[in-house]
Amino acid sequence: MACERIIQKDWYKILGAKPSDSPAELKRKYQKLALLYHPDKQKADVPAGEVEERVQRFIEIDQAWKILGNEETKKEYDLQQCDEQCYTLSCRCGGNYTVFKSETRDVSLVCCDTCSLVIEILQ
Repeated sequence: MACERIIQKDWYKILGAKPSDSPAELKRKYQKLALLYHPDKQKADVPAGEVEERVQRFIEIDQAWKILGNEETKKEYDLQQCDEQCYTLSCRCGGNYTVFKSETRDVSLVCCDTCSLVIEILQ
């Protein structure tokens, strides 16, 4: 049986977030979008097709939050995405140092995801 890669949605893109955003920042972005697209907040004079699109958008936003708002599922999702989008290095404690390719120019210090050790990225 061949191993196929399942194409997943980019949950960060759906929330307008980055992998480096803090949990509080992710929550703020989720809440802003949830209020904007929530079915109960829609105007009555909106065409049916647009209502359907906005409901679908709300469902995607909610799914993104369910994954990124939970520390365990976020870590698992990040590791799945990491194959092509980030660099990882094992720490001596057994944890990982992870930096996304898009962040390599902005980040110079990377913390281990398990302990308090830090490494420096030299460019």
